[in-house]
Formats: sequence, structure tokens, C-alpha cells
Amino acid sequence: MTWTTPDDVRALLTRRWSSGRYLTWLATGEPWQPIDVPIRGPRPSELAARFEEVRTWVAQWEKQTRLRVEYKPIGGRTIGANTIPARAWIDDQETLWALLKTTGDVRTFRVLQADSAGSPQIAAWMAANPMKVLALADTWQSIVATVHWIDQHARQGLYLRHIDVPGVDTKFIERHKGVLTALLDAQLDPTRVRDDLPRSDFEGRYGFRKKPQQVRFRLLDDAHLAGFTDLTVRTEEFTSRPAPVTTVYVVENETSYLAFPAVPGGMVIFGSGYSVGVLESLPWLANTELIYWGDIDTHGFAILDRLRSRYPHVVSMLMDRDTLLDHQAHWAQEPSQVTQPLAHLTAAEAGLWHELRAHSHGPSIRLEQERIRFSAITEKIQAMNTP
Repeated sequence: MTWTTPDDVRALLTRRWSSGRYLTWLATGEPWQPIDVPIRGPRPSELAARFEEVRTWVAQWEKQTRLRVEYKPIGGRTIGANTIPARAWIDDQETLWALLKTTGDVRTFRVLQADSAGSPQIAAWMAANPMKVLALADTWQSIVATVHWIDQHARQGLYLRHIDVPGVDTKFIERHKGVLTALLDAQLDPTRVRDDLPRSDFEGRYGFRKKPQQVRFRLLDDAHLAGFTDLTVRTEEFTSRPAPVTTVYVVENETSYLAFPAVPGGMVIFGSGYSVGVLESLPWLANTELIYWGDIDTHGFAILDRLRSRYPHVVSMLMDRDTLLDHQAHWAQEPSQVTQPLAHLTAAEAGLWHELRAHSHGPSIRLEQERIRFSAITEKIQAMNTP
């Protein structure tokens, strides 16, 4: 049947409710206008041919108590004049809320809106995004309190941990960064928002200090720094190359990092996968011999590509076809492969990367660096350091 039913009207009104249009109307204080929905009914030619169906359909509308139904005449010579539903009306907002079973949601929204009446910017955002507010109703007051605290107390040099709102901690802020960002953009003076930073950079955008990036490294000869041989330091403080260092190796596996052979004037950095990005803020690496050793898989080459985009002089180690083929007994499978183009690989590296992607040696082959024979490592380092 293609005729409109009361359920069709409720479904249409529910979709409109879900879009937020009715709560937005309520929040902006616009005068109520009765809502009407056209009803599609039988054509005159169908009255006789489908008489019992028409009677059943009309009976559905006659049972409606919350919808006011407007009728129109229809008929002809064969069956005579009749009236059928033509339009459904909702005459007041209370009827609409009852029909949609949203009276409780409306009450909740009104309470939350009243609590934010003293902040026009937040109230305006609520009016434009009422369904987001309802979805966060249980935590909305804490969210607004956090926005007010940042507005009134935040200053340069604070961490998110300094925010002092009952029931709010850093995990709460992490969970609600999206809506907090939207509200802070609306609430704060524009001079306090770093609009040049992406919305994903919450701390930077609003002047909070970020968790410091750190680099872990070891010296590879008898030299040490203040008696320490394995150090983790803040990248922002690692502003110059340690005096005895001439060559820096970057590895991705912690065991390989700890067991890395002795190299005069050498330093090994624990890159830890894509965390290798922290090295981009160590400018002294640009003037230091830099060697990267990662897994032979598509992700290993993607990490190399990223590092070389910052330091074009970086050389790879043990990431070649011969090393892969010499360790066939230790091959594993890569769970997922990198597919985006890599623009900073050498011809040999790119060739092996394409072979891995094309499954030339087997399905999703990978060789993790900790599976490479230790003798192969020492031989490679010796060859690289032999004039």
C-alpha cells in the first residue's frame, strides 16, 4: 500500500526530531506554528476497486487521538461522495512531545539550557546542536564547567592536569575533546585561540603544555654521559649532539637496541616504530651521519620514508633483498600493508617495497629486525665502517 499511515507521519516527525530542528526551534524562542503533514490517500478510481482496504485505512486515522486529521471529499458517480484523510496536524508542542515520546528529553534540554543562560556563546551552540547536548546530558554540566574554568583560569604553562573542576580529570577531557573544542572556540576571546593549529591539537590550540616528547639512546663505545649509558631525555632539551658521537643508528626493536654492537663514536636511538617522528625535532641530526634499521616490511619502509623526508641523507641498513632472502626461515606475515606512495626511497628500497606489496616472495612477507642473525648485524656494521 502506498497510502500514508499514522506510522508514516510519526516516522517523518521522528526524523525531524532526530535532526534537532524541533529543539533548535524551542531554544531560539520562535513562536509555535502548528505542524501539518500531507496524507497521501487513494485515488477516486481506487474507492470501488479497493473499498475494504480504504475502509481499513480510514479506520486507522479515525483512531488517532494526538493527531488532528483534516479530511477532504472524494468520490464519483460509481460510489458516491466520501471523505478521506488529507492532512495531519499537531496543534501544540506538548502534543508533539507526547506523540514522539520525548517529553523527558525536552525537559532535560530545557534545564541544561537554563543553566547556560549566563553564557550567550554556549547557549547559542546548544541551540544549534541540541542532539549533541542531549547525548551528553549526564556530563553536560561538567563540560560547561570545564569551559568556564579554562576561560577564567587558564594561562600559559599549565598542563591539562591543572584543570580543577569537580568530577573532571584528564581522561574526562580526552573523552570530550571534540565538544570542548567547539565550545571553547565559541566562548574564548579569539586572541586566546591558536586558529593556525588543528582542532585535534587541543593543548596547543588553547595554550596548555603538551606531554613532552622523549628520546631514548645509548652510546656505543666506552664513553658515557654523567655516568649513564642508557638515557631518556626530552627532545626539547636535546639541542646538541653529544661530543663523542659521529654516527647515529636508529632501530625499532628494543632488544636490538639493547644488544646493538659497539661502534666507536656511535649512538643508537630507540625509534619505536612510527614514534620515530620525535626525531624530526632534533636539528643536529641534519649534520650527523644517520643510519636507519627497521623491519623489512611495508611499514618499515614507510617509517624510513618519513625519516628521510626530514633528513634526506639517512641511509638504511639491513633492509635489502639479500638480507630478506638470507633469512627465509624467519619470515612472518605482515597483518596489514602500507599502500600510500612512498616518495623518499632509493631505487633498491622502492623495488623491494613493491615486491612486498605485490607478494612476489609470498603473501604479505615480513622480516622483523630481531630475527636477523646477530653475525649479519656485526658484519654489516663492520663493512659500513671500513674505509
